[in-house]
Amino acid sequence: MVETLSVRALNRATLARQLLLAREAIPVAEAVGRLGGMQAQEPKPPFLGLWARLDGFQPSDLHAALRDRSVVRATMMRATLHLMTGADYTAFRTAIQPMLDGALRVLGDRAKGMDLREVVPAARSLLDAGPRTFNEVRALLQERFPDVNDRALGYAVRLCVPLVMVPTQDRWGFPRAAQFTLAGPWLGSEPSDAPAVDELMLHYLAAYGPASAADAQTWSGLPSAGEALERLRPSLRIFADDKGRELFDLPDAPRPAEDVPAPARFLPEFDSLVLAHADRRRVIADAHRPRLTTKNLRVRAVFLWNGFAGGIWDTEYKRKVATLRMRPFEPLPKAAVDELTTEGEALLRFLEPDAKETAVTVEV
Repeated sequence: MVETLSVRALNRATLARQLLLAREAIPVAEAVGRLGGMQAQEPKPPFLGLWARLDGFQPSDLHAALRDRSVVRATMMRATLHLMTGADYTAFRTAIQPMLDGALRVLGDRAKGMDLREVVPAARSLLDAGPRTFNEVRALLQERFPDVNDRALGYAVRLCVPLVMVPTQDRWGFPRAAQFTLAGPWLGSEPSDAPAVDELMLHYLAAYGPASAADAQTWSGLPSAGEALERLRPSLRIFADDKGRELFDLPDAPRPAEDVPAPARFLPEFDSLVLAHADRRRVIADAHRPRLTTKNLRVRAVFLWNGFAGGIWDTEYKRKVATLRMRPFEPLPKAAVDELTTEGEALLRFLEPDAKETAVTVEV
């Protein structure tokens, strides 16, 4: 008989794999690999996400991993920027190409006259000469293809040419207008020719399981995710959720008891924890999901209390005073406020080390 896992049991399993039951003293590249990558549409959030998960994490740790190329920032799952280990990027970049090809459909009429068989080699040639910003890439391609929309040209290059962003000494690793370069020369190895979709799904389950086929597709953007899980079925554990939906998992992956304590944590904007499943009740109640995303599709920063998203938060820094404001979804018990305040003050000291004063507030 198939074992049924409660929402709380799924929560604890996911938190364990996402390094959110206890901070761990492991290198940045190992953490990024175990997390299945980190969403990095903006450069700052991964620094906060690693601080929440790693014991003694310092910004210099991620800077060093970016400089030694053990970690890269590049377009990956769901056609969004992620931090990935160099090894995982090389292994899985080809697996996600069908999803990236499909994402080109959003261009619609703007892609009129664009022939990828000409644009991709032209872009590679430009980037062979050295790193360039996308403003430079678009301008140079427009000279070559004057009748094609310049934004369409740039978007096609982002999706169809394996690229990584070049890190700098900026506080959060990258400037607003970062340079891109070809992934192969940067990493010393071209992406694997083999579309390792099955291996990518195993990687997903290690970071986010137990999970359904719909969950895996939501995370990866790949319509073939379910087919890969079916191929892998003989080697996986099968569970059910509280609604009877089938869940897949690695046999020896951690599945802690649902009464294991979960510490207060502040997660940054765009954190993959709140985006990696179709059914997100293991992290955030359905009633609260509308508050997670802004009208312009920014994913708000959330705080975790007892393992679940208890509200959103932001910070402000004025006149050497660093303030963290919590906006709970529901009233918080005093124990939650106390624990979150302690964690929030530590986060403010990490974010604003020059602050003379810190304050954590709860707003309705």
